Parts: sequence; structure tokens; C-alpha cells
Amino acid sequence: MSLKRIDLLICCGSGCVSAGAHKIKERFHEVLKEHNLTTEVNIIETGCMGPCDYGPVMVIYPEGIFYKKVTPEDVAEIVAEHFVKGRPVNRLMLHEEEKTIQAQKDVPFYQKQVKVALENCGYIDPESLDEYIATGGYEALGTILTEMKPQDVINVVKESGLRGRGGGGFPTHIKWQMVHDNNADQKYVICNGDEGDPGAFMDRSLLEGDPHRILEGMMIAAFAMGATNGFFYIRAEYPLAIKRIKMAIEQAKEVGLMGSDIFGSGFCFDAEVRTGAGAFVCGEETALIHSIEGMRGNPTPKPPYPAVQGLWGKPTVVNNVETFGNIPTIFRKGAAWFSSMGTATSKGTKVFALTGDIRNTGLVEVPMGITLRELIFDVGGGMNGDHKFKAVQLGGPSGGCLTVDHLDTSVDYESLKERGAMMGSGGVIVMNDEKCMVNVAKFFMEFCVEESCGKCSPCRIGLKQMLEILERICAGKGREGDIEELQRLGESISKLSLCGLGQTAPNPVLSTIRYFRDEYEAHIRDHSCSTKVCLDLMHFDIDKDRCIGCSLCARKCPTTCISGSREDKYTIHQIDCVKCGNCFDVCPVKAIDKVPGMHPEIVAHRAQMAKAAQHYED
Repeated sequence: MSLKRIDLLICCGSGCVSAGAHKIKERFHEVLKEHNLTTEVNIIETGCMGPCDYGPVMVIYPEGIFYKKVTPEDVAEIVAEHFVKGRPVNRLMLHEEEKTIQAQKDVPFYQKQVKVALENCGYIDPESLDEYIATGGYEALGTILTEMKPQDVINVVKESGLRGRGGGGFPTHIKWQMVHDNNADQKYVICNGDEGDPGAFMDRSLLEGDPHRILEGMMIAAFAMGATNGFFYIRAEYPLAIKRIKMAIEQAKEVGLMGSDIFGSGFCFDAEVRTGAGAFVCGEETALIHSIEGMRGNPTPKPPYPAVQGLWGKPTVVNNVETFGNIPTIFRKGAAWFSSMGTATSKGTKVFALTGDIRNTGLVEVPMGITLRELIFDVGGGMNGDHKFKAVQLGGPSGGCLTVDHLDTSVDYESLKERGAMMGSGGVIVMNDEKCMVNVAKFFMEFCVEESCGKCSPCRIGLKQMLEILERICAGKGREGDIEELQRLGESISKLSLCGLGQTAPNPVLSTIRYFRDEYEAHIRDHSCSTKVCLDLMHFDIDKDRCIGCSLCARKCPTTCISGSREDKYTIHQIDCVKCGNCFDVCPVKAIDKVPGMHPEIVAHRAQMAKAAQHYED
């Protein structure tokens, strides 16, 4: 029996690896050896394929069959049925509305995506220079070095309309032009891989899945501005990304794609990797530069901008990973092709880490101008279970929350900013109707307080004050005027902080007040959290009509605040209850309810304590 050669692509992005992708790969080697098929099947460990919620995922060519949620126990069946008998395993395919989807290209998750920066992620072996070259890799660099002048390169980037994908959306060509026009004896280019937003994994996935693309983009930028040295600044929490970028640099050097006289053009370039310790503030370019220099990663006022006075006082361009990832394709397919996508002011595509309470979480790349509705419900598959959409947080901890009224908003820099959110680096967290927006604001404020470098007082002191107010509100101790005070503080911090962290940190609070003010008011005036997330603003109550008097709740209570008998049923003494939820979890007849609002006993007790404290002070 003759067998066609088979390419087995296993997603080994971080999400699939955590779900067991490496064990699946090892099992394939074992089973293929048992069937004497090791010479017929080419196993390729790829970067992130995108649909993390389906992981581990794999694609088998030449048919392009897409398998999801594969386990090591499935491997023997795949080999015996698909590889030997030519019968794909139906149960491992995607099934939607009684329809079986076999091919990866037909999976709904991919339908509205356009891959530019992610062009090769999930399709090639990221550790193979040959595979990158086979997809057109280094073609753009070769053409540029042998046929174009530096100013021509900058002009193409300008025509493409590419803006920085790190969050600010600054036009890429302007940075490059500033450094190009500087006559300094030494210039630098830096790739910012210090991705620190909660829930974000765009840059990591690009570095892990297509490292040569980012290296090629950096080298094109270096040629355009006259830089001869580059640095990859990657946080230490990304060991695989660091490993693969270092490998790409060594591979490029071995074949003469990096070093002296590249492509016989006289252009020389070298690059190295510097690891960051995980400080969120080092995503800010001046703080990042100080970290590379061996100093504490504190930001400095601008101007002077790094393009004028950057690394070791020399002109420096800092672009993020995704920005460099777009460059090779722009030059291979043309500036007009790239600028044909998007809106008038936001060209091309954007990579997002789509997470939260949706069916299809993962790494996506969509054209600018797509609506939030399309991103969340078409690409993301809509909400999990029977829950309704409530809000979406865009732009990471410095972004803002938008509501159901904004679902038809265009995803571009200006539209999001007008509504109190921001593009950011690309983190998208979708939330359902079980989320408390005051608590969400508190979560992001905790992150920003923790990550503040403390250099300027508006950020160091002001964010802490905002957090203290939010903590009081969530604890049921909010006061009239707290909402206005949060707004005043937020606006002042945004205007007076030194760097982007402080200037944008109040956004989650200001946007949730803007669109969910009623939740803040309920927390303060009614001592109630309708979602029952804030423990101090809800209570457990035993329904005596449903209680069977089994005493299990009392026996599991750590504070012995539950008393009663089989005849009299059981009661929770609210003042001693710590809201651990043990009683709720163990009740066999679901006689215990989570009730929104502070129990009257607690309200009365707090009032009594406050009166006593006032009497003591008087």
C-alpha cells in the first residue's frame, strides 16, 4: 500500500503547550514508529495557530484537516484511521450547528481574519530558517538592500499608513525619518517585546511563532535609518521567545543574512537580546532604554524623544514586535495593498489577544475598522453559555470598558479613544453579565498601583488614593462624593503624570463610571452588588422551607456562625459570617441563597459601631 507524504502541524504555542501539546508530539513519534511510518510523516512544531480555546490543535496536510482538543490517547486512532486507512477522525473535528467542519480554512474562527503579521504563525517551523525563506522570508530585505535607498524605504512605510502597534498608534515613518535625518555617528533600533498587559500574548506569540520575520523587519528599519545595532528587549517570563529570537540571530549570521556586507550591499548589522525583569513600566520606551543601559527602568520626560537622544544618548527607534512583523509583508505585497485595508486613519490589520467570557478565545488578526460586534460575536463566537454580553475591556490595564451600546463601534485608534477606550497593544477582555464593573475597575487599579515606578507623585500617590476609594466602595463603606472624587483624581493624574502608565491608568475607572455609574451608586447608597461579586455587599441566607435540617452547613462552617436543629432548621448569624461559601457549596438541597445587598444585621451593627466610635472621639 502506497502512502502519500503527510505533514502533521502541531500547535506548540504557549496555550497548547500548557494543554499538553508536547506530550501529543512525543506520542506521535512512538505510534508512528510502531507503524513504520516515521519516514512518511513530517511532524512540525509550529507557533500559535490562534484558537486557544480549542487547544491542543493540529492540522494535517495535504488535506488541511483541522483537529481540536487532541489528547495523547487520540494519537493511536489518528494514525490508524487517518494515516493508514485515509479516514479522518470525525469526532476530533469541529462541529457547529450539526455541521462537521473538516478543513482549517473553513473554521468560522478564521473567516473574518486577515493574516499579515501572523502570516506564518501556525504554518511553519519557527526554528527553521529554510522554511521561513521558502515562504518569501528575507526577500523584502534582499530587494531593499540591493535596489532601494533608505529614504525610499521610509517613503513606502509612509504610503502604507502603518502606525505603531504598541498602543500609542504613532506613525511609524515619522520615527524612522527623525533618526534617518540625524547625522549621529551611531544609531540604534530596539524591538519592544516587554508585553505586560494582563491577558495579552500577541507579541509573545509572534516572537515564538515567526522570529525571523521580526528580525527581518528590524533589519529593514535599521537600514532605513542608518542603524548598525539592534536590541530585542523581551521579558524573562518569555523563555521560548528569547530562545527562538537568539536562534534566529545565530541562523542569520551563519548564512550571511546578518553581520557585515549583507547581500553584498555594504550594509552591516548586528543584534542581541536583553531580558527584562517583568516591570510593566518598562514597556514605556524611555524606561525600556534605561533598563537596557543597566539602570532602573524609570521613564524620563519627553522631549528629548528617543529618536533624538535615546540609547546611550544616541538616536534610537523603539518599535514593538507587531510593528516589525508588518514590515516584510508591506514590501513584498506593496504599500497600496496594506493601506487598502482599514480606515482612513488606521490602515492595515491589528493582532488581538481575545480573552474572557467568550466561546473562541485566542490570537486573532483582523482588518482595522472591523466592528466590536464582529470581533466578539463572529470571530470570538459570542458569549459562553446563556450569559449576556456586558462589557469589553480594550487596551489592557490602561484601557477602558465599553458596553453593549458600543458593539457597532469601528475598531480603530480614533473611534475607541472617543469612547473612553484605546487600542493599546491589543488585549481584549470580554465580560458577561456576572461581572461587577466596580470590582473590575479595582482589579486594574491594583495592577497599576503595583506596577507604578513611583517616580512622579501624581501616579505614585494619586493611583493609591483611587484604589483606597475603590476598596472602600467594594467593602460597603463608600461615601457620597466618592464617585466625584474618583473622577477628579483620575482627570488630574491623566494630565500630570510623567509617562503613559500614569496618564492612562485612570481609564478603567473613568470609563466604568461613565457607562456603569448606576453600579457605583448601588454600591455606595444601597450597599448592594447586584452581581454578588463584592462579598461585603452580599450575604448568604438559608431558606427554612427548603432546609432539611441535615446540619452539613453548620459542620462545614469555619466560624461556627450557623446554628439550629433538624426541627427548627438552621440560621446564619450574619455578624460572624466570613462569606467563605462553604455552606453554599455543601448544601445537598440548595437551600442556601446568595443574596445581593448587605444584610440588615450588618448595616445595623456598622451603624452602632460608627456611633460608638464617634462618641469615643467626642
